[in-house]
Amino acid sequence: MTAVHAISLKIPAGTYCCLLGPSGCGKTSTLRMIAGHESISSGDVLLGDTVVTDLPPARRGTAMMFQSYALFPHLDLVDNVAFSLKMKGVEKEERRTKAMEMLRLMQLEGYASRRPAQLSGGQQQRVALARALITDPEALLLDEPLSALDPFLKIRMRAELKKLQTTLGITFVHVTHSQEEAMALADLIVVMNDGRIEQAAPPRVVFERPATAFVARFMGDHNVVSGRAVESTLDTVTLEVAGGGRFTAKGTPVEAGEPVDIAVRTDYVRLGAGETEGLGFNGIVSNVEYRGSSVKLSVTGAGIEDFTAILSDADFFANPVKVGDAVPLSWRADDAIVLGRIPH
Repeated sequence: MTAVHAISLKIPAGTYCCLLGPSGCGKTSTLRMIAGHESISSGDVLLGDTVVTDLPPARRGTAMMFQSYALFPHLDLVDNVAFSLKMKGVEKEERRTKAMEMLRLMQLEGYASRRPAQLSGGQQQRVALARALITDPEALLLDEPLSALDPFLKIRMRAELKKLQTTLGITFVHVTHSQEEAMALADLIVVMNDGRIEQAAPPRVVFERPATAFVARFMGDHNVVSGRAVESTLDTVTLEVAGGGRFTAKGTPVEAGEPVDIAVRTDYVRLGAGETEGLGFNGIVSNVEYRGSSVKLSVTGAGIEDFTAILSDADFFANPVKVGDAVPLSWRADDAIVLGRIPH
């Protein structure tokens, strides 16, 4: 079985890059190939202009921070952080000085003589970061570094990671399955699915213009409507879904009869009839979820299961609806886009 298919990705120096996707999509295998912990059956890994494909991990100019932190329980923080320098034969005094510098950077100098078991999860994570960064890597590789932390600490550590990357100016490659984490941290999001890259772009592009139906669904902010093309103009496509509904979206022409997917942002859907055919439908409310500043409405109709509208609380309560009500939904012409398809 192939873990990662022929992927091609260039990460600019000094970028915070997040590899994002569901479990088993190949993101950790990709990270381990960059690190040298996984061998490559074909292709090359370059760091700058240097081909590092056959180099051992310690000689690649990368450092890896593992999900489990992998700290040594019997060593204090200074020796934990200095360990890789010890392996390289650096003198004790020099490596301890460098380790204290790193602990200062992580605001942990006051804990230098403690063992990992005497620290909180967030502090252990900072020790693991210090240990990875002590070798002055060109790229720091992080495998789901925030997954073990509680929600509040996650958000705080997210801010610290971003600040650290900006301060150090080195490339971070961070594996996560959290859309929110990737959006908050990355300059470049690489959405992976089934061992392939579906889209590699800045967060705003991924959010506003998902490349494929998978990206639109995975990011969770778009309704995806799938059907067959019935007609195309220069920049619009009309499709028909199995239940008979017809919808129009902006995009490259598609041959009549070909399968086509379109996406409509959930927060662009309005309650009320549209002026143009193909930019809305009538349906039945199947669920109403109050979220404080917004209300999530699920609607079924026109051959579409579970279409979502996110309304502001003010808009919703000015004209509230309940489960079982028949409602018209609509959106503007610019709010529906044709999605691409990756050949598998």
